[in-house]
Amino acid sequence: MYEVEVKVPADIETVAERLDELGAEQVDTVIQTDTYYDAPHRNFAETDEAFRVRRETRKGETDAKVTYKGPLLEAESKSREEFETGVENGDDIDAIVQHLGFEPAATVRKNRRVYEVREYDVTLDAVDGVGEFVEVERETDGDIEPVREGAYGVLRDLGLNPDEQQRTSYLGMLLSDANE
Repeated sequence: MYEVEVKVPADIETVAERLDELGAEQVDTVIQTDTYYDAPHRNFAETDEAFRVRRETRKGETDAKVTYKGPLLEAESKSREEFETGVENGDDIDAIVQHLGFEPAATVRKNRRVYEVREYDVTLDAVDGVGEFVEVERETDGDIEPVREGAYGVLRDLGLNPDEQQRTSYLGMLLSDANE
């Protein structure tokens, strides 16, 4: 399965108003806390991979997931292979991966509002220490290009410019800002 994602900086309240005008349905509100890990056997920054434990809090309840993201597949979007699964206890999986030699690299925290627009998830993100962004994404097991072009169309409908796309991950932005 491939995740096709296009992300642009934006004023999320302005985009929320546009989503309301379009009749988009808000389907989720969540606080995500992502702990990213460095691998003991290769440099994920060099290989363009990511491994994280995500905690998602909705209505006072927290769930955890483990995610591996492969290298980017193209220059036109943040499309990559992704594997994700739920885990019963986020603290236990943190302990397991650390005992296996993985070291925490950074934690990214974001408040997300998720809408559905024409088979795409439109996510309004307020990311601590990074800023506000809109992500348009959808999974595919086939051709990436038409899914990417559809995401561009959704961005245009929201009054956003796909040419302002940010391909750097929130983790990369956070680490870049920390090193400046």
